[in-house]
Order: sequence, then structure tokens, then C-alpha cells
Amino acid sequence: MPRLLPSDEHWSKLREIQLHKAIYNKRNLRMTVEGMLYRMRGGCPWRDFPEAFVSLSKGYKRFNAWSASG
Repeated sequence: MPRLLPSDEHWSKLREIQLHKAIYNKRNLRMTVEGMLYRMRGGCPWRDFPEAFVSLSKGYKRFNAWSASG
């Protein structure tokens, strides 16, 4: 597991919270969340968002949707 990414145990708890908040269990949800955490920790600009997580456009759209909702 890469440094500072949620473990399987942490992810199961986070997933329950997300589903409770009506964040649907979409494909690649975990990779999207891990990508957002990576970006916030490192402070990298969106143009440098690693495609290893999800595509730039998907990560950006979901980040904006989640940050606006709550």
C-alpha cells in the first residue's frame, strides 16, 4: 500500500459514510477518493493529477461536485 493511502479497513468505514451521504458507489470510487487525497496532500495542480487514479476530468468533476455538496 502506498504511503498515506487509506487501508482496506479505513476504506470500508469511509465507504459506509459516503453511501450514507448519498454518494453513489460508482465504478472507481476508491481510486477517485485516493486521487483526491493525493492531490490535496501534495498540493499539485489539476493538470498534474496522476492518471493512475482516474482521468483528470473525472477527478476534477467529482471533486467539485463533492466539495459543493457539503
